[in-house]
Order: sequence, then structure tokens, then C-alpha cells
Amino acid sequence: MLYHRECLDKIKKILNRDEFVILTGARQVGKTSILIMLKDFLEKKGQNSYYFNLENIEYLKLLNKNPLNIFEMFPLGKTKQNILIDEIQYLENPTNFLKLLYDEKRKDIKIIASGSSSFYIDKKFRDSLAGRKFLFEVYPLNFNEFLNFNDEQDLLKQKTKKLTIYYKQKLLNFWKQYLIYGSYPKIALEKDNDIKKILLEEIGTSYIKKDIRDAGIKNTDKYFSILKILADQTGQLVNSQELANTLNMSHSTVEEYLYVMKKSYQIVLIAPFYRNLRKELTKMPKIYFYDLGLRNFFLNNYNEIKIRTDKGNYTENIVFKEFMHIEQDVSKIKFWRTQDKKEIDFIVKNKAYEIKYERLKIKIKNKGYGEFQKQYPEIPFEFLNCIDLLEKFYGWKI
Repeated sequence: MLYHRECLDKIKKILNRDEFVILTGARQVGKTSILIMLKDFLEKKGQNSYYFNLENIEYLKLLNKNPLNIFEMFPLGKTKQNILIDEIQYLENPTNFLKLLYDEKRKDIKIIASGSSSFYIDKKFRDSLAGRKFLFEVYPLNFNEFLNFNDEQDLLKQKTKKLTIYYKQKLLNFWKQYLIYGSYPKIALEKDNDIKKILLEEIGTSYIKKDIRDAGIKNTDKYFSILKILADQTGQLVNSQELANTLNMSHSTVEEYLYVMKKSYQIVLIAPFYRNLRKELTKMPKIYFYDLGLRNFFLNNYNEIKIRTDKGNYTENIVFKEFMHIEQDVSKIKFWRTQDKKEIDFIVKNKAYEIKYERLKIKIKNKGYGEFQKQYPEIPFEFLNCIDLLEKFYGWKI
């Protein structure tokens, strides 16, 4: 069974345009399922649609030889054909492939393609595709999608109501699962927690090794060592020179590994917010993981947040993930930090947020915000915690 993804609604709105559609994101986030659902949607509208995967060596050879060989793979029709291509990054030159077909054949075909990691897009999909494509990043599930994957449509119908004790407990139990094991589709569909851990190990080793291999990285042990260190440093500044010294690596190699981790959607490095360069600017970003279950795998810690020693950093990553789903552009999520270490956790949409594990019973002063308010009195400030997310971001009445 295929479950609806919210990004489908956005994609459907532009399917009647000439521009090609590119889906990118981590492995196992559901890009193939989205392609299949789009194929079904188009066919129900009476449009011819064809799907193929470029992990098939024969297809790959044919298209690498000449992009126009694509017309040997499906019957030509009198109307425009929709061609859905999975794993397009395996082409020797996906940029030229798409550019040629768009420039010469866009009246005949519409290409909707997926690529496993955006570092392929960066390196191969050059500016020559400007104006020729719509790019959609596919993330692990948000909480609404997570409930849908668990067939909790009845619970979702309670969202606008004051929850009964039964539904409140049910909601919080699913929220706990979402936070501990993350929201890759395969994980969300699995009911057994031990099997969830096995599946997370598969994602955290086998699939990441594919990214490492495709990026040409030889030292997989050092790569995984950095991921484990970063999992323990979530919400903190990343000093690549310090990582290099710790692991006895060159600084340039660490930077290369961080680049691949970012472009493979394993980690996010968010940039600082600043206007006063001398007082505020730090070159070091802060680290978060796209998926909470993947972070917990690297920490080998699946405990509930309330008994964890890293609950502060963990909560920050939880909040970051929800901002990511709302913004759909991680470059818009910032943090603020001065040279003397006064800090605000997030600046999003011209609003400042400080993250706490528990709801505050009394208002407390935030030293960082006092300094921030002096410099930016027009930017409001708010405390956030895990339960706030359910109410403010998802609309639950708890």
C-alpha cells in the first residue's frame, strides 16, 4: 500500500507545465513511492506515463549512449508522454541528458525524475538547467504523515477537538515513537521496536555506505567516526579543524566528508544569523540530523527523552526537524551567537526561539536574549518545548 505524502500536492500543481520535475533526498525517504503515485495520478487523468529505474544496467547503457534513445524505451504517442525516471544520478551526465530533452523534446515528453542525494545535483546539474526544472526535496515523514502511515486516520480526525484522555495518551505514544525511532517510511510502517532498530542499522550502515561509495570516499571508518561524533555534538558548533585533529585527518578531508554528509541528507549544518559582523559572526555552523532515529542509531541510545542526559540537545534537534518541515528550506533556519558565547537557539521567519525540554512553569530570563533584544528589538522571542510543537505546529489541542 502506498501512503500519501504532502509534497505530492505541490508537485501535482505544476505537472501541466513544461518544466521537468526533479525529486531529491536521502535514500529510503520514499522518492520511488512518490514517482509511482504520480504515475497512477497521471494515468487516472488519461495521460500516458512510463516508469523505469536506472539501476537497470541496460537502460543506463542505452541512455548514456544517446539521450534520444529514450524514445526506444516506450511507444510514441500523439499526445505528450510522462516519463518517470528513478535514480537519474547514475547517468554519466544527467545535466546534458535533461537539457537536451527539455530544449528539443519538451512538447513530446515530460520528465519526472528522482536522484538519491543532492550532491549529485550540485556536481552534475549545473546552471544550464535554470528555468528548465522544479526541484523538490523529499524529507523523512512529518508527524501527520507518520500517523497516516500508521493508519491512524481516526486519530487525525480528532485534531480540531479537545482530546479525550484516550486520544491524548494515544497521540503521545505515537509522538514518543516518532521521536525515538525517527520517521523514515520503512521505520514508520514497522510495529516491532526491535525490528525498527534493525532497519535503522540498515539505513545507518548499508545505505550510507552507498552514498560513501558513490562519492568516491575510501576511508569509511573515519566517515562513520565523524557521524558518531556529530551525533554526540548535536546542537553545538562544528569545528572541522578540531575534528581533523581528533581523528588524525587532514582538514580538507574532513571538509569533504562533511560536504558529502550534508548533500546526502544525513546532517544539516545551519548558518549563523548576524548583522554586526565584528561582534556576531562565527564561521562555524551548528549541527543537526535530518532524522532523529538515525541520530539515535549512531549514539546507540533509544531511551525516552525524559531519562536521557542529552535531552537538551535532543530537544533542539526535534524542534529543528519540525522547522525544516515547515520551511522546506533549511537555509532559512539560523541561530545567533556572539563572540562572548551569548546565544539564541533558532531564528526563523524573523522570530527568535529558545528551546527547553519542559514547559516553563514561570518565565525565566534568557541572558542571550537580553543581548539579542538590545540589537534586534523588533524581533520577538519565544520559548518552545516538545509538547508545544504538537500544539503550535500541528494544531493538536492537548
